[in-house]
Formats: sequence, structure tokens, C-alpha cells
Amino acid sequence: MSGSPDQNQVRHDVLDAHVVRVYEREKGKAGRDQIAILLRQEGVSIGTVGSILTARGLQAVRMRAWKMTTSVDRDARTEHIKNHMLDHNERDFTCKVLGTRLCGDIPYLRTGSGWLYLASAIDLSTRMVVGWSMASHMRTSLIIDALSMNRDHVHLQPAAISHSDRGSQYTSGAFQKWCFANGVTQSMGAVGVCSR
Repeated sequence: MSGSPDQNQVRHDVLDAHVVRVYEREKGKAGRDQIAILLRQEGVSIGTVGSILTARGLQAVRMRAWKMTTSVDRDARTEHIKNHMLDHNERDFTCKVLGTRLCGDIPYLRTGSGWLYLASAIDLSTRMVVGWSMASHMRTSLIIDALSMNRDHVHLQPAAISHSDRGSQYTSGAFQKWCFANGVTQSMGAVGVCSR
């Protein structure tokens, strides 16, 4: 039968449709290997994902693995904030008294819904996270909420020190006012190096 399609071509067309369907479902973020795994999980055995993607001109969108989160506010008044984690010009992130020395940062997590920012406060005497706050933004309220949790549940000691980088959240007037109102001494390293 000269008009009937070849069995191999039919199978190729079916596999082609599966690859394109998964590629589109994953919004172009899945590459050859991931599409093959997803199809196998659906019960579709395939070994030609790469050639189908190439023939169709499809390529996986690569997500940035790193995201810049520290933005320095050049207008912030921080000349009065010193690095209190130096002892004889050497880094000293040790502490024996709970609630007296903290370090803060805002790590970020990539989720299916976008970036999630996690402000944390770590007590240097125990190395435990004693305050945290999560949000889809990096506004100053995020770090204030994390330190407020610490204050409310662990009880900051008088004249506690909170060390951070020079990100705009930590240098903001709102955060400086919060520290002053709660008896917290701010500590910051040099620009680009949080520990010096």
C-alpha cells in the first residue's frame, strides 16, 4: 500500500507530539534529559528527545542559578556603623552569651512561583536561627520581622550587636530606628565583605 504511512514515521510523529507537549507544559524550562525522565514517568519510552528538540528548533531556557540580592543604598547614612565583629583587626564571630551577638542575612530560594526571600537572625552563641521572616519581597520590614521574632521569643540582651552586610535593607533609616528603639547596636563589614 503505497499511500499508508510507514510505521516508524507514525511512531516518530507520536513521540514528536509527546516531546512538544511536555516542552510546552514545562514552559521551555525542561531540557532533553528532563523531558525524557518526565515522559518515562508517564510510561512513554523514548530515546530521541534531543533530535526532536533540535529538528524543531527548541531549546531549554536556562534559569539563572544566582541572583543579586544585596543592593547598596548610596544615600544611606552609615558612617556611624562600625564592624563590631573585629577583635585586634581579626574576625571574631564567637560569643558565649545568648542574645548578645547576632548575624543577619537574606538568602533567597527559587520556587515554582518565583523568588522567596528569607531574612534570618542567627545567634552566635548557639549558631541557631533565632528569628526569621519570609516574603516575596526584600523590603526592610522583612528583616525587622526576623529580629522582632528574636526579641519577642529569645529576649535580646541589652546592647546586643546585630551584624550584617551593607544591603539597603540593613542601612535603611527604618531599620536603624528599629535598632535604636530596641537597644541593638548595628555592625557592618566593609562594602562587598560582610566580615571585615
